[in-house]
Amino acid sequence: MFLPRPTSVQTDNGEFVLDASTAITAAPELRSTARWLQSVLRPSTGLDLPFLPHLPEAQHTIDLRLGEGLGPEAYRLRVSSDGIVIEGGDRAGAFYGCQSLLQSLPAEVHRRHEVAGVRWAVPAVRVEDAPRFAWRGTMLDVARHFMPKHDVLRFLDLMAMHRLNTLHLHLTDDQGWRVEILRHPRLTEVGAWRRESPLGASPEAPGDGRPHGGFYTQDDIREIVGYAAQRHITVVPEVDIPGHSQAAIAAYPELGVGGEPAEVWTRWGVNPRVLNTEESTVAFFRDVLDEIMDLFPGPVVGVGGDECPTTEWSEDARTQELMRERGLRHENELRSWFVRQLGSHVTSRGRRLLGWDDLLEDEVPAGTVVASWRGMTGAVTAARRGLYVIACPDDQVYLDYRQSERSDEPIPVAVPVTVETAYGFDPVPPELTDAEREHVLGGQANIWTEHMDSPRTVDYFAFPRLCAVAEALWSTGERRYEEFRGRLDHHLARLDAVGVEYRREAGPLPWQTRPGIVGRPSTLAEREAFIDVLVADIKS
Repeated sequence: MFLPRPTSVQTDNGEFVLDASTAITAAPELRSTARWLQSVLRPSTGLDLPFLPHLPEAQHTIDLRLGEGLGPEAYRLRVSSDGIVIEGGDRAGAFYGCQSLLQSLPAEVHRRHEVAGVRWAVPAVRVEDAPRFAWRGTMLDVARHFMPKHDVLRFLDLMAMHRLNTLHLHLTDDQGWRVEILRHPRLTEVGAWRRESPLGASPEAPGDGRPHGGFYTQDDIREIVGYAAQRHITVVPEVDIPGHSQAAIAAYPELGVGGEPAEVWTRWGVNPRVLNTEESTVAFFRDVLDEIMDLFPGPVVGVGGDECPTTEWSEDARTQELMRERGLRHENELRSWFVRQLGSHVTSRGRRLLGWDDLLEDEVPAGTVVASWRGMTGAVTAARRGLYVIACPDDQVYLDYRQSERSDEPIPVAVPVTVETAYGFDPVPPELTDAEREHVLGGQANIWTEHMDSPRTVDYFAFPRLCAVAEALWSTGERRYEEFRGRLDHHLARLDAVGVEYRREAGPLPWQTRPGIVGRPSTLAEREAFIDVLVADIKS
């Protein structure tokens, strides 16, 4: 029934039926959660479900409380014929208890109009639950293909439904800059738009000839962040530098090496264009990060640091002069220097830096959160260096990767990542000591959108694999895929009611295929050999 699977479930005889006499009561701290629950239950049930002051002895109520002996995000759900009591260790815990209540009701509860002929009965049950990891995330790339605000809000609802609590929002890349920066308006006036996109994954892919773009105003960002906070989701922004920066260079050519003009990049892959490392460029991005930190109040700010080719730096006389002045021996040290300048600025404002595991190729600022994407080597290395770790290995939780060996998978990339593969994800490398494991904050699934040109396509790639990742990050104890598979079949009816266009177990539906568009599949052996080369400089 439940997904993610709770720690403890005990069923009893009887049931609670929502009817015209049902009311919702809540402790003062949980009234916003109570109003949210009303907003979900009323459309489909057609019931008024009035909100009343907290009355512990009230009958036929859904009562939200803060409970003793429960940790952060933990909850208890007790259902009897007399009423429903949801206790949370904090407000997030009470919210997750409400999500479990929704999962106990018929799937039609997720419809947004009154559904006739449904008996709104909740089986008598006692559930006690708490998450395994504090960071249970999804990385959503809105730089390659822009996702309109409305669809970001919908995605946040889907994350909350699965008790995911961190949205890592990849806001900038070579192909687009998606957040308004008031001090540097050309970042969106110019950098948010490209003239076309590649149609396929091969280097020779033709352009589609169709302009693409979009960005979030600062008011949009405040709305997204506030909407997420109501659902106990922290939004972590990422401004990817000093590589993956051609959209910024297109807007302000003086940021690039040599100051040559450029357009927003119209290809996929790793781009040789990078930022220069002048003090003025560092100051420019301090300005950017100041506005980012004003918009995103969470404790972590991403600066990327990944896939930064050094060819332009090694061939540029001015860059070599700067390296000598700074006592830097090679270009990787220059990347590290650049990231440290901005990391110090982020730290000075009481925040923590997030970067990809490429940063481990050189010195990393203390306290940095490292996202280990090239397998788990980065997770092991970072934890052993005393850095914080978010595990997101590409061969397990990259949800842009193809979902099977079938020839009709749309624009197939890399190795197959199946639902079962995602379900087997464990963010903690087994070779770590107990002390080192404490540095693993959790994990996340990454949704890179080069080949996802609509929210419908994101649905196809994200679900139901994201359901599996959510359980891997929440549930404790032994996991059995066969048992999960049965609960997932039940859960898919909820996704149907919400309107999620997920991938069916039998394969893509006809409209979900992309016939004639070339992908870039590889075997597992080929992928492992490629990753081994990439991480050779960070192995500890």
